[in-house]
Amino acid sequence: MTELLTAAQMRAIEQAAIDSGEVTGLELMERAGRGVVEAIFEEWPELAGVGRGASPSGSPGYLGPEETTKAFKAVVLCGPGNNGGDGFVVARLLKERGWKVEVFLYGDAEKLPSDARVNYERWGELGAVSAWDDDRVGEVVSNAPVSLVVDALFGTGLTRALSSDLRSVWKAFMISVWADDDVHFVAVDIPSGVCSDSGAELGQIAWAANLTVTFHTMKQGHMLGSGPELCGKVVVKSIGLER
Repeated sequence: MTELLTAAQMRAIEQAAIDSGEVTGLELMERAGRGVVEAIFEEWPELAGVGRGASPSGSPGYLGPEETTKAFKAVVLCGPGNNGGDGFVVARLLKERGWKVEVFLYGDAEKLPSDARVNYERWGELGAVSAWDDDRVGEVVSNAPVSLVVDALFGTGLTRALSSDLRSVWKAFMISVWADDDVHFVAVDIPSGVCSDSGAELGQIAWAANLTVTFHTMKQGHMLGSGPELCGKVVVKSIGLER
């Protein structure tokens, strides 16, 4: 039987690995982001483009210098914590594969945790970060068809309802996106608005993901309450914590 962890238990496992010197937080974040991208291409091979070959690291969906891909567009929603850091990694990896990527940050970049801030800066070398704004959200959705939305807002760290300013933009954005049947909605760890311990919907505005990518093992919220309905297909990716 698969072991289900609480958010606190997962944080303790990660911290123990970091404290032992086995891995750094930055390495875990990179592995998580790569796991999300791998899961996306495994679930929807058509998003990886055509004529793809094997990358030096074996990452799926790699495009060689002479290869081209359809101009897919992704919107990556990053939050103020380490889940947002995972999102910046996902954005960077998609951009490196030829995707058009729009990144939104909820929160102050100056207050990001150190590892998330590093990945924010790495992404900044490739593209801009937009603040939460209704008009900007509308522009992004209408200017070009969106193939992928990555929810990296809160993950397992959310314990209360989303703030009113975030709820309004989140709702407007998701209504616009879900009007398009070709959009693939991916949650990093768990959809924002779902409690990772109980599966309860916090504030009743969570949107159902097509795919949820979590790490090491499933969390209680994937199996309890509204979790099974809102998480869609749940894929577990290893980030090297098996020992």
